[in-house]
Amino acid sequence: MNNTITIRLDKTLARKLDYAAKKNATTRSMIVREAVGTYLAEPPPKKAKAKTLWEVAGHLAGTVKGGPRDLSYNPKHMEGFGQ
Repeated sequence: MNNTITIRLDKTLARKLDYAAKKNATTRSMIVREAVGTYLAEPPPKKAKAKTLWEVAGHLAGTVKGGPRDLSYNPKHMEGFGQ
């Protein structure tokens, strides 16, 4: 049993599909069927686990010298922040 679907393509993608069909002497439908088949045959790529700021920039901790030692916890350093 064949199923029919309808898709919307922007002009650029539609032109590329037309060109590929003409170049390969086939139909647009055949190219789309092959592309969907290929996409579904491959396992989806695994999403990378989001890294924390520490994982990304932890190597920078302690590299700046001469700042206030209590910068991370003393509220006086936040006075006027965001104004």
